[in-house]
Amino acid sequence: MDAVRMVFRNMILVFVVSVIVVGCSDDKTERDPDYSGSVTLSDMQNQFVSQEIIFPKDGAKMVLISGGKFNMGDYFNDGLHDEKPIHDVYVDSFYMDAYEVTNRQYQKFVDATGSQPPKQWADPKFNLPDQPVVGVDWFDAVEYAKWVGKRLPTEAEWEKAARGNLIGKRYPWGNYITHNDANYNGSNGRDQWVWNPASVGNFPPNRYGLYDMAGNVSEWCWDWYASDYYSLSAEKNPEGPVRGVYRVMRGGSWNSKKYYLRVATRNFNSPESYYQDCGFRCVCDAKTIF
Repeated sequence: MDAVRMVFRNMILVFVVSVIVVGCSDDKTERDPDYSGSVTLSDMQNQFVSQEIIFPKDGAKMVLISGGKFNMGDYFNDGLHDEKPIHDVYVDSFYMDAYEVTNRQYQKFVDATGSQPPKQWADPKFNLPDQPVVGVDWFDAVEYAKWVGKRLPTEAEWEKAARGNLIGKRYPWGNYITHNDANYNGSNGRDQWVWNPASVGNFPPNRYGLYDMAGNVSEWCWDWYASDYYSLSAEKNPEGPVRGVYRVMRGGSWNSKKYYLRVATRNFNSPESYYQDCGFRCVCDAKTIF
């Protein structure tokens, strides 16, 4: 295996250590303080410690999401019936891309495989190198993930990661949202993007060190969608229904009302569909990455 750079980052003092990695171990996480409102980037930098790697093939920073149990679903009765019941889910440890897959990274895939580039690359609102790639369907996202040696997150993995180890919050950082927190419908404060996604990483991360888990672009997940799946879900590492018509999407986008940026919101699209507000990020299993 190629040399991989492990980064253990305390956001008060940053240490970067390059090592040859022969295995991974999971870090225990602590119960989190109750953040009740939006935060600034400087606030968040003092609130989490993340374990990171740089994935060799695409150069993506990935963050360890330690395995464990969490409560999945809508705590506030804000959503539709498909966000109920709240249920305990256990997922194994995995690494998730800290950022959505960018045009720069997707270009390497297109060049290497001869895949069709997204039509949105002809539009200057969507073709900056560090903007998230959009206009890709579920199959495109799966093929990219396979090429780079990763996979799409399951819906349960995505929600565990988005919650940032906070318990029972609406958003990845707390219960309230402003345009200083995310890129969504309209603009104000930090959010100056009205009709397109921001370059990745312009907004504060959650406590796992993941950026743009709410807003910017909606993200494809592995699972088929079923409105009643939460009443049928496996307790450990659920992967969704065995068949379906639509694939799950999560996170909301630059075009979404803030309601759709809640961590419990479930969305879905035909796997053949592609839109200018839909992208993806990848994950890989912690125990098999090296």
